Amino acid sequence: MAGVIAPAPANPSLAERVRCFLAGQVAAQSLRWRLWAPVAFGGGCAAYFAFRSEPPAWPLIVGVVLAAGLWLGARRMVLARVWTLPLMLLACFALGIAVAKLRTDAVAAPIAPALDEPTVVEGWVIDVDSPGAAGPRVVIAPVRIRGLAPEATPERLRATVRGVAPEPGQAVRLFAILNPPPAPASPGAYDFGRNAYFQSMGGVAFALGETRPAYLSPPPWTVRAAMAVNGLRYDLSNRIVARLGEQTGGVAAAMTTGHEAWLDPAQVDVMRDSGLAHILSISGLHMAVVGGFAFFLVRLLVAAWPWLALRVSGKKVAAWAGLLAVGTYLVVSGHPPPAERAAITASIAFAAILLERRAISMHALAVAAMVVLLLQPEAIVTPGFQMSFAATAALVALAEAWPVRPREISAPLPILIVQRAVAWLGIAVMASLVAGAATGPFAMQHFNRTAMYGLVANLATAPVSDFLIMPALALGALLEPLGLGGPFLWLAGRGIGMMLAIGEWTAGLPGAVKTVASAPDYVLPIAFLGVLFCCLWRGSLRWLGLPFAAAVMLWPRAPTPDLWIGDGGANAAFVERGEAVVMRPRVRQFAVDVWSRRRGVAPEERPTEGWACTRSSCAPAESGAGPLAIWWGRRAPSLEQVDALCRSAPVVSVRATVAGLPPSCDGRLVLDGTDYARGGAVELWRVGPASANRWRAIWTAEVRGDRPWSRPG
Repeated sequence: MAGVIAPAPANPSLAERVRCFLAGQVAAQSLRWRLWAPVAFGGGCAAYFAFRSEPPAWPLIVGVVLAAGLWLGARRMVLARVWTLPLMLLACFALGIAVAKLRTDAVAAPIAPALDEPTVVEGWVIDVDSPGAAGPRVVIAPVRIRGLAPEATPERLRATVRGVAPEPGQAVRLFAILNPPPAPASPGAYDFGRNAYFQSMGGVAFALGETRPAYLSPPPWTVRAAMAVNGLRYDLSNRIVARLGEQTGGVAAAMTTGHEAWLDPAQVDVMRDSGLAHILSISGLHMAVVGGFAFFLVRLLVAAWPWLALRVSGKKVAAWAGLLAVGTYLVVSGHPPPAERAAITASIAFAAILLERRAISMHALAVAAMVVLLLQPEAIVTPGFQMSFAATAALVALAEAWPVRPREISAPLPILIVQRAVAWLGIAVMASLVAGAATGPFAMQHFNRTAMYGLVANLATAPVSDFLIMPALALGALLEPLGLGGPFLWLAGRGIGMMLAIGEWTAGLPGAVKTVASAPDYVLPIAFLGVLFCCLWRGSLRWLGLPFAAAVMLWPRAPTPDLWIGDGGANAAFVERGEAVVMRPRVRQFAVDVWSRRRGVAPEERPTEGWACTRSSCAPAESGAGPLAIWWGRRAPSLEQVDALCRSAPVVSVRATVAGLPPSCDGRLVLDGTDYARGGAVELWRVGPASANRWRAIWTAEVRGDRPWSRPG
């Protein structure tokens, strides 16, 4: 009958219920599809860095124009979202690839070659860097390097010096060994050379003698400005350490100015094993606390002055104060890349307040991620960006899902105190659990360690860090140049002492640290997308992302290599009974630690028995002692020495270039300096029976590809 609507079926079928459920899930995303634009843009940036060879720029720009044209054309044709959304994501993906390429070309700078002999470096000390295993380190803007033309001179060098590190602003002269930035410690490991490339850090120098003063013409104004700012930072760090002592003051200086010159390595290990190492590096937590403290302090002061509160918006004035605090802290901290990203995120939150928008929302976070990646597309492959934005997205998603409890009209004060305490504890526990779960895959993949009691340590230190240490350090650093920061720095020192005590107790618990081998490289993007789906999707279907988020933990690991030989052939290790037997203990220990953790094996020193070792070589003296003989001397071995090495082991590694091989090397795998210069570090797997002596090799250069940061100077 016309005009009569048929009633809905009383018992809809399973297919109908599923269809209605899926339609409701899709409808709930009406305002959230745009959140996937930064995800697609970041995917394009990551795809660029996954290339094995450097692409030209023009095809990438053409791809962006075509993809954007298809998307805009679909919008003008008013097509359904089922068409426009994929085209938008495709345009963002193509834009990410092109922006990463343009950024790479924009920051291109000379890379130092590996010189055969020590050279003389003259330049200006820009900053004092964190100390290395060999001593203090500084960042130098070189003016002259003997043996290099001016156009081949790097813009910045990281130099390890003897004795006391020179201060920013000094002109120095070093007699040093010069090398390009280090390659990955093993195939697929973190690429420090790529990180150095985007910081214009064109080489590393190792001083062979005392640092001497140099007499140079005045530097450009950009260098003078950097030296002036870093000089003020270094002076403030010295004042803080003088107030609090090296142990406590070193931590306070690292949290305030980013200078880690006074940090005790054992202290850093304790903080790392307890899950508190993130407090030492200036990042999102510090920016949030400093900016939030300034915001609430100024808002409180405005509210306490009725005349002013009636004439201005206290919230907006406080937002301007927060922006000023974040900008000041960025300068004081030396603007490292993690601090820059955190400052951008905090600034967008305060800008949202000024524009009368929600400061903490998924859309504000999406804008922050887009801005960061537009300015620094290389951030997508850094652990700091991945962990900070994954944790922030998880916390915002938690805030969106957290139930809003109605406020009581009237309740006794004791009951209110108990309720507030229980609510705060519940929020703190959930926030730590959610943030830890979101960052867990990245910690496992990049750092190969899990602090088993990190939740306990962070819950115990959060009130001390957020409400005592950081505000006191902010006020102390602000007033210390006037000589008035003592009381606040003393208060911060007491809080740091409590934090270190909690860290030592947590790190000393049984099983405090668990080492986890890295999953294959393609697994981390799967986990990242799983985490983002759990955070960005609104509705119960978000839990479909959970197994993907846990991919790093669940994915089967590749077989452990039988042999590892480091870059240049200076050190090596072989795996025996689940342990990595290191041929040269305490030589290039950092590379050994990175490789062994990545493969999930514990490093052990080579036994003294059963081996014949000299100043330049080490080889098995007994059958079965080991599969490798190594010559690490810079001078090439004689034919007789090569013959002895080949008779002792099936694999022979020679750091120098070998001119010829004796008959005893037939059927042996011999690697020399030519191989290491071409391939870097190598991992070897035995193929077939031991008698066949067949090996499968993966070199660092194969995984790294031919990219601007992988080419020697």
